[in-house]
Amino acid sequence: MSASPLLGSPGIRHRLAQLERKRLNFDLAALADATPATGWTITDRCQPLPAEPPGMPAEEGSWQIARRLMRGYEFADPSIVRAYYDPDVPLEQRDMLLELRALAIARLFVGVRVAEVYEVTRGPGGRRARVWGWSYRTLEGHVEMGQMDWEVWKWLDDGRVEFRVHAVSRVAPIRNPIVWLGFHLLRGRERRAFLDSTQHRMRTFTELALSRSDPDRAIREAAPTLMARPSRRDGPAHDAVARSIRRT
Repeated sequence: MSASPLLGSPGIRHRLAQLERKRLNFDLAALADATPATGWTITDRCQPLPAEPPGMPAEEGSWQIARRLMRGYEFADPSIVRAYYDPDVPLEQRDMLLELRALAIARLFVGVRVAEVYEVTRGPGGRRARVWGWSYRTLEGHVEMGQMDWEVWKWLDDGRVEFRVHAVSRVAPIRNPIVWLGFHLLRGRERRAFLDSTQHRMRTFTELALSRSDPDRAIREAAPTLMARPSRRDGPAHDAVARSIRRT
């Protein structure tokens, strides 16, 4: 295991190591027929990013930059959800420990497992788009059940680029009555705050990476200001998202 600060404190590293033995906390087959009528929440978000010329994704263009920003989950707002993982483990084999921060006063640690990493060309409605993305699924002990997909799309006909989120989830059984009550009261608000902030961060980081001569410095300086709630201005999440644009 690497010495990366993304692994967190010794206690967090211990929690992360335990995820290897955990299973999914839901029946995977249930996702095929998941609907609001059967108790599932379906979430779809779409954030436009700077466009490119028509055709396949351009080298060092908006699509490629967004893909690099997405690989490590550092684009997510760390004042609401912070991810710990071993960066030496390939994304497609990765377990992640997520620290859920409710209103900056309560913390929950839950585990997820990357399910798939993919790059495909899709043709919805007769149009074609190049899509790169990855998904994770919830593990035993998580307060939710389900799957979340993070994607970047480029429409080949007009060059539009989009950051997309698709999630299928429902509340998991929670034994602790205090946690159960707090989660049910705050779930909707926290989800909206997290996704709103994350979409804004992705748009801003992509714009900075495309427009600045020293984009990693620009992103590092901007990252602490692009959070839904006050948090540390120094920290591994800010450094990691800045470094991510240099990754291949």
